[in-house]
Amino acid sequence: MAADKLEEIFRMQEALNQRIGVETKGMSEEDKVKWTLNYLRAMQQEMAELTDSVPWKWWAKYQKFDEQNARVEVIDLFHFLISIAQVLGMSSEDVYQAYLKKNAVNHQRQDSGYVKKDENDSRHI
Repeated sequence: MAADKLEEIFRMQEALNQRIGVETKGMSEEDKVKWTLNYLRAMQQEMAELTDSVPWKWWAKYQKFDEQNARVEVIDLFHFLISIAQVLGMSSEDVYQAYLKKNAVNHQRQDSGYVKKDENDSRHI
């Protein structure tokens, strides 16, 4: 069921990107670089908006935690993150399988105490 939901989210994002005028399938390397950077910059802005939903200014008394807006910003991040995955040619199944593998690596790192960085432990993903 969860994979079906992820698949639907990917389908919906592809449709939205196409409506906006971005066709992620079959992009040239130059366009992949351009759109990866575009989406990364958009994600940076969404991260800033998410940060502003949380009272991070310890010196300011007026701030309040805006949990509802924080949730919206998380979804905005998903929009752009999925778009990046699509630019890189990843399907929902690709993301799901890579997540499973990376999650196992992260658990192995915790089991071992993660005392040494080893880039090779993720090469199989």
